[in-house]
Amino acid sequence: MRIDVLTLFPEMFEAVLGQSIIGRARNKNVIELRFINIRDFSEDKHRRVDDYPYGGGTGMVMQPMPIYNAYKHIINGLSYKPQVIYLTPKGTVFNQSLAKGLVQEKHLILLCGHYEGVDERIIEEIVDLEISVGDFVLTGGEIPAMAVIDAVCRLIPGVLSTEEAFKDESHYGGLLEYPQYTRPPEFRGRKVPEVLVSGHHAKIERWQREESLRTTYCKRPDLLEKAALNQEDRDFLKEIEKDENSSE
Repeated sequence: MRIDVLTLFPEMFEAVLGQSIIGRARNKNVIELRFINIRDFSEDKHRRVDDYPYGGGTGMVMQPMPIYNAYKHIINGLSYKPQVIYLTPKGTVFNQSLAKGLVQEKHLILLCGHYEGVDERIIEEIVDLEISVGDFVLTGGEIPAMAVIDAVCRLIPGVLSTEEAFKDESHYGGLLEYPQYTRPPEFRGRKVPEVLVSGHHAKIERWQREESLRTTYCKRPDLLEKAALNQEDRDFLKEIEKDENSSE
């Protein structure tokens, strides 16, 4: 997969995504990441990319032309149109399901707004999808873009060591992940559950499933409505609910 990011701060991406798992995948050419400085495509001699908003108001708005010039630079010579995503609080809230959909794309372009956002006409001209990472406002689109890149790229074959590395994680199958433990076997009087050191794989798998269900029920019960549950799962949830009611 190729991902181009249109930003005023490309050095932010190199500092974060040049490290760890994503950095290693990039070095192995499993993914291609490019961070494009929008200022490089300004037609102003001072590399200006913003101006006062029509109609008044506080703050500045990013001009459409520098963004469009940067976009045209990216798509020059391509035989297809990449999926263009604008990071904005007004967008669709990002989740694991959306990440799994985006990983099917061959080429993404992420547009990071700043100041009071971007001129609406550039959204109408090039943007296919608007994404928000939550119901709050950040200074710019860079941090949300990093979150989207990380979530999408780790689903690409070859980025993580095995497919199971992400299939058991929170939200992948609609549930939150079960608790994890490592050495030592006892920490300040708290022991690792016996089933995890039993060597009985079937029992371990069932414990993990039940703890995933329990965690989701207690912390994010709303997720259970869309999760893929079998009859055994539903029976276990009924037992949890019965225990909860009896303890009240």
